[in-house]
Amino acid sequence: MTTKTKPKSNPQPIPVVEGFCPMPDIAQLIGGKWKLIILQILIFQGMQRFNALRRLLNGITQTMLTNQLRALESSGLVNRKIYAEVPPRVEYTATDRALALRPMFLAMHDWWVEDEKRSAKN
Repeated sequence: MTTKTKPKSNPQPIPVVEGFCPMPDIAQLIGGKWKLIILQILIFQGMQRFNALRRLLNGITQTMLTNQLRALESSGLVNRKIYAEVPPRVEYTATDRALALRPMFLAMHDWWVEDEKRSAKN
């Protein structure tokens, strides 16, 4: 006869409000390989033109950057300003909604630094 052990319970419950977990929606908004990096650049470095962003994002294709910026714009996280010049100049900035993510980025940074310190001790 085998005995089954109960899995360890999580001491801190997952925060949900009335049975709703927003994580899938959050992942849709900012998930993926490039969105968080684009947002980090726009939040902490300010306005960027398309080609400047592309240079900062090593390995991203023009099509992928365009798609990611369009998705972030449609989500209300990025503003796009087009200047009627030849050639056209396009500037991207973080919206107030995106700027509200700044504490989350700082918390992730702090977590990473602390985790690196713990790993170095082991």
